[in-house]
Amino acid sequence: MSSQWSARLPIIAGIGMAIIWGFSFLFTKETLDHTFPLQLLGFRFGVAALFLTLLKLTGVVRFKLKGKSISSLLLLALFQPGLYFIGETWGVKWTSASEAGMVIALVPVAIASMAAIFLKEKLNVKQIISISASVLGVLLIVSAQGKPQFGEHLWGILALLLAVLAAGAYSILARHSSKRFTPLEITFIMMWAGTVIFNVLGVGQSVSEGSFLTYLSPLQLPSVLWAILYLGALSSVLAFFLSNYMFAKLPVSQTAPILNLITVVSVFAGVFFRGEPFGWIQALGITLIVLGVWGTNTFGRIALPPIQIEA
Repeated sequence: MSSQWSARLPIIAGIGMAIIWGFSFLFTKETLDHTFPLQLLGFRFGVAALFLTLLKLTGVVRFKLKGKSISSLLLLALFQPGLYFIGETWGVKWTSASEAGMVIALVPVAIASMAAIFLKEKLNVKQIISISASVLGVLLIVSAQGKPQFGEHLWGILALLLAVLAAGAYSILARHSSKRFTPLEITFIMMWAGTVIFNVLGVGQSVSEGSFLTYLSPLQLPSVLWAILYLGALSSVLAFFLSNYMFAKLPVSQTAPILNLITVVSVFAGVFFRGEPFGWIQALGITLIVLGVWGTNTFGRIALPPIQIEA
């Protein structure tokens, strides 16, 4: 393999990751037309956990959890996948795929802010300006609805912000766990934790509202099956490998712009495939968010670690 092609592979992997995660908001939105949030999450994580287990059993991926105490990962599971995906999924349900992609783009900003608060990593003036720009971008997106009342849309934005804060908390906690576990081991535990948590809660909701069979009924729809396979196998597993490869081969300065592509793809998918509104206010909002995220990473004194955050 030529050196030129080798240099391009990490960039291609990053673009592939951005496309997969960018379209994940669209698939989530489409599937929520036929499922309720806990049900979708249960199916999604079930597929991801089984797929990752199959890869392990066939030797495609190798890792050892024997002899390691996973109790320290239980707190991680509360934030990721727990609160993160609850916030993201309800947020997508109550807003739009494009708006969800814009707000979730704030995750690096949350990481930098929490690192400053809890790890005493100082923010410089340029970072503070960048963070402020991102927050202003979110406020513009909310104002674009023209609905001052505290309605469903605003609840959706708040749910997405919960996901952003959960992702920030997860990244801080994961720094400690990453010293004892590999990213693949952490992901394996997270997938199975999500499978148990969301399926137990989802089945409980179905039983309380009708019967257990209603929980499985959406699986009769081919569109739901394809969406769950996409979210479980591609978004939660394949994109993870692509992102790990990118982070291992590229400097942070090059990965930040690629991560911003996720937001661009999610907006494109929502506007062109679902006909979601996109005017000059949304354009200004997404510009401020992307520039704010770029500035937060670029002007940081300490490079932020490549923490795995799924979409």
